[in-house]
Amino acid sequence: MTEEKKKCSRFSLFASCNKYSVPLWQCPQFLFFIMGLVIIAVIIFTYFLATNRLSDPFMVTLVVLGAGGILLIINFVITNSFERMAEASRMKSELVSIVSHQLRAPLTNVRFALDFLVSDRENPVTSDEKEYYSIIKENSERMNELVNNLLTISKIESGNFLLNKKRVSLAEITEKLIGKFKPYILASNVKVTLDIQGKVNDVFADPLWLEQVVENLLDNAIKYTKGNGEIKIAMKQKDGTINFEIHDQGIGIPKEEQGYIFEKFFRSKNVSRAKTHGSGLGLHIVKQVVELLDGKVWFRSEEGKGTTFYFILPTIKS
Repeated sequence: MTEEKKKCSRFSLFASCNKYSVPLWQCPQFLFFIMGLVIIAVIIFTYFLATNRLSDPFMVTLVVLGAGGILLIINFVITNSFERMAEASRMKSELVSIVSHQLRAPLTNVRFALDFLVSDRENPVTSDEKEYYSIIKENSERMNELVNNLLTISKIESGNFLLNKKRVSLAEITEKLIGKFKPYILASNVKVTLDIQGKVNDVFADPLWLEQVVENLLDNAIKYTKGNGEIKIAMKQKDGTINFEIHDQGIGIPKEEQGYIFEKFFRSKNVSRAKTHGSGLGLHIVKQVVELLDGKVWFRSEEGKGTTFYFILPTIKS
């Protein structure tokens, strides 16, 4: 890029917005432009007000210049603060993306090496060795999940998250996931039921990410439900949308913390006391993906009694 183009890009609203990966109305330069218009309007208003109240032209000029100068200083301070915040956010997203990419390869190598150690040996694995291998495998899988979640969030925040939308059945995805989770369900001693109420139309969505949404919700429901609990999944067609809900009999979410449940890295206090593993990113990803699919997600919860998550998506007319 030539020096002239670089200089021009500094004054381009769209170039600045692309740099910070934010919408136009959140861009510092756009804010500076809007406040500049406000300052011009205030200066004109101050001029007419001063001419009606003051007879001395010098005092009128002084008042107008004083008001304009103060507003310009305020404009500069506010815009500069927003620009620093946007730059910090951009650098944070880039750091997360770079670190996540760099961690991915070593984690993959650890998993391959572990599989090799377990399979390629003449003597059978002892019980102690099996336990150590199991711990390594579990922790590497948790780290891999965290890295994948961080990469997903980084892509969403940078505007590089692409969805490959096609016609897909939410009912089939849910049935497949229940089958996939069967060993986990049995090991957790919980019961999972699926109630499809009447005929439900397909949705226009990315099948991989729609599956990820349901998987995150089902995984949380099983994780936080005590033994002998029941998880009820239901879906129905209503007014051009498919309504999905998943109810568990888990630990619930404290009322005072429910406003933060979809925030990144948030984990409620009772979850920490229950000593369950998690990064606090799953529900944030659920909300972002559902909204990118033109849907809506919400929940109801009572501590000690359970939680119900809901989401709706527009359906394709049959």
